[in-house]
Amino acid sequence: MSTHNENDPGAVRRLGVLAALAQELGDLVEAMRAEGELRTVTLGRRDYHVGTAYGVPCVVTLARVGKVAAAATASALIHVFNVDAMVFTGVAGGVGSGVRVGDIVVADSLLQHDMDASPLFPRYEIPLLNQARFPTHTPLADGLSAACERFVSDAGAALVQRFGFDAPRVHRGLIISGDRFVSSASEVRALASALPDAMAVEMEGAAMAQVCYEHDVPCAIVRTISDTADDHATASFTTFLTDIAGTYSSGVLGHFLRQYAPAPAEGGRV
Repeated sequence: MSTHNENDPGAVRRLGVLAALAQELGDLVEAMRAEGELRTVTLGRRDYHVGTAYGVPCVVTLARVGKVAAAATASALIHVFNVDAMVFTGVAGGVGSGVRVGDIVVADSLLQHDMDASPLFPRYEIPLLNQARFPTHTPLADGLSAACERFVSDAGAALVQRFGFDAPRVHRGLIISGDRFVSSASEVRALASALPDAMAVEMEGAAMAQVCYEHDVPCAIVRTISDTADDHATASFTTFLTDIAGTYSSGVLGHFLRQYAPAPAEGGRV
């Protein structure tokens, strides 16, 4: 059950939208400001923007980088802002076979690849929760996938011409998270060997998914592939983040929010 306080938007059902870095939110905050009243609440050294985007009541914020930051932000969205669902958007490194720079991955499930409490618990399993993989909310993930497909259909040719990569594709599958920036071919090989169904690696999603699981809050994660997490990852990531990430996030979130319908309440939340 969520907790109300002075910062709570009241009975309005709101969607939490998160990214780690400002470029990964695209023009969403500007779109909210243009659409109507925008209220900003500063909490835990983060700015939470409360308003409406494409007709959808939202709370939009930067989680910052890493699992602790993502978990803290997700907890605030639940307990202070009473969101009914969350979506995380941003970039990631591609680790799955056939996942290329410019592609998009929508998570079916998430796992913390650096969680290892063995031999007390199986590798990757979250102690006392008895599971390693946290599923996303299927209707939300379906909506994100559909939005990604529309974005690729509308903008794919222009993206290819502008940025020079292959025609973008949309994937569904496992995204893995850890508190390190994967940036070597040997690390990619190790992850692919240990988790052969992993499609992308990043630093926040699984932590948010665990918090949402514990509080019965629907969530979904979409990641654009900025690099292949190898020895060229640092340069590729920086260029993609600066030049391209906002284009993807603005396009995908715009399509998604225009078709968004709130998920039914789950697990007794009010």
